Amino acid sequence: MKTVRTILKTLFLCALLGFQGLGHTAQKPDIPLPAPPQLASPSYLLMDHHSGVELVAENADQRMEPASLTKMMTVYAVFSELNSGDLSMEEEIRVSERAWRAEGSRMFIEVDTRVTVRELLFGVIVQSGNDASIALAETIAGDEQTFAQLMNQYAERLGMTGTHYVNATGLPHPEHYTTARDTARLARALIRDFPELYKLFAEKTYTYNDITQHNRNALLWRDPSVDGLKTGHTESAGYCLTTSAKREDMRLIAVVMGAESEDARADQNQALLNYGFRFFETHRLYAAGEALTQAEVWKGAADTVGLGLTRDLFVTIPQRRYDDLEASMSVDKMIVAPVQQGQRYGDVTVTLEGSTVATAPLVAVSAVEEGNLWQRLVDEALLLFQ
Repeated sequence: MKTVRTILKTLFLCALLGFQGLGHTAQKPDIPLPAPPQLASPSYLLMDHHSGVELVAENADQRMEPASLTKMMTVYAVFSELNSGDLSMEEEIRVSERAWRAEGSRMFIEVDTRVTVRELLFGVIVQSGNDASIALAETIAGDEQTFAQLMNQYAERLGMTGTHYVNATGLPHPEHYTTARDTARLARALIRDFPELYKLFAEKTYTYNDITQHNRNALLWRDPSVDGLKTGHTESAGYCLTTSAKREDMRLIAVVMGAESEDARADQNQALLNYGFRFFETHRLYAAGEALTQAEVWKGAADTVGLGLTRDLFVTIPQRRYDDLEASMSVDKMIVAPVQQGQRYGDVTVTLEGSTVATAPLVAVSAVEEGNLWQRLVDEALLLFQ
């Protein structure tokens, strides 16, 4: 038994050493990484969707008025209701007088008429309708104020620590604010949590009540890789825009807040996206649920357990630097059964020239039950020599 343990340890150490280095022959980038674009807007951010790496950030935690970027959270709440089955696309909603009287941008629903959730969603996403936003808020929570509490609960759950909502529309209020970083997190959550429903953000036009309106996201018309998300504007907030674009397997999210004009917010978003796609690349290194190594288990029904990741591990790095990545693992020295699936027993770290670019917990990909009496007694004896 002791010999078997020794062999297993040797194999484990070999696996650990063999884990170093992801590439083949080191290759330096052909093009030096230039400085990011300097934009005129007071707050902006560029993030990779899959890895969450921020490629450009300027005053990303500065408190800003979101204007109609608020409706991204309104839509997130509606998508959550649809996903849970508490709401359906074809459910008809009666339009209240308060929704009908909404100030600002509208989809022109009429009081006491019945409109489907699907129609209202298009009214919010494409036409940025405040009337549609209020109608959906009242349906889900009874009134807009209670719905705002629900929005704040979602914001807290998503880690949006610099955000507070008081309405579903984005109309100005001293206690209604967000940040560029929180807005990017929300965009990332919309794409990640509702991949099918997210496709609604790519709609360029929508007609309701014989009135056709165009999506205010100019990049949907300019850049075929852009498929969302939302514009916003009030006199006090300036011009805001959150976009997402996918080119090949890489998806980026850009946020610009407080721009001076519609053209400025579109041009600045485009500059961020072009910079990210031109000079960076994203790779999925390891898939969730796959065993990256086998760790020794004591007193268990099995002698080893596979350790892997709970989520796919992505890295975003400067272009042509993939072969320079190195990965290493740290694994707990003593793993004693019972082992629960998903229990953490170490970490995997990916570095580039000594700097950490990604880290993730190593967890048991399967459970290991406690061994029988004989297995436990033998391992207990062997542990005396450890």
